[in-house]
Amino acid sequence: MTPSTLENKTALVTGGSRGIGLAIARRILDLGGKVCLTSRKQAGLDEALAALDAGERAMAVAGSSADAGHCRGAVAATIDAFGSLDLLINNAATNPQYGPLVEAEMRAVQKVLEVNVMGALGWMQEAWKQGMSESGGAILTVASVNGLRTVDKMGAYNVSKAAVLQLTRQMALELAPRVRVNAIAPGLVKTKFARVLWEGREEEAASAYPLGRLGEPEDVAGIACFLLSDDASWITGETVVVDGGVLLVGPE
Repeated sequence: MTPSTLENKTALVTGGSRGIGLAIARRILDLGGKVCLTSRKQAGLDEALAALDAGERAMAVAGSSADAGHCRGAVAATIDAFGSLDLLINNAATNPQYGPLVEAEMRAVQKVLEVNVMGALGWMQEAWKQGMSESGGAILTVASVNGLRTVDKMGAYNVSKAAVLQLTRQMALELAPRVRVNAIAPGLVKTKFARVLWEGREEEAASAYPLGRLGEPEDVAGIACFLLSDDASWITGETVVVDGGVLLVGPE
């Protein structure tokens, strides 16, 4: 499912300085598009821009996805620099809560929901208000297979990703027909964000996957760009699972 082109499309990628977000940004550039990356730390964004080496077709704005002012400013900066915002990729996420949800500190749970759910909604609202309501576009949110199952000790994250899947369906209905809204649900991908789940035990972690390996960010980037492209112009409100088959074997 490789799209033919994203020529002249402008994308904003949250959580874009590394991992899945950076891989999606690189694929968009390879397909002819332009990108604005956001994440919390300017240093990470500078490294990402250097790695992409895309010149004037890539830019970055630092800030938190839970900050409404940052969302508003980053969307405006993208449109000012490139003339439009055609594609929004909601990839920013956090997970400070680990352990039984019944014992979780409410501040940690609140942080997860603020970034993973409220943040995603905030980006969608700004993209719609600042241009997509008139020019149209496509939105993609990076969810997780954990939004479709229960996994011990990751309750807040799991709940947030389940909420993201419903948010995808709700916004697909509300923003149609001008904007398509879809999600992807990756399994365990070898990123810095998820390293506590695989680093030092990759072979053991991969043994749960029928395809025999963990995911790479590039495994997610291809299907993400297909859903963002005109090749998927009759697809909205859907979640595509990209998980090496792990849901075939049930809970961990």
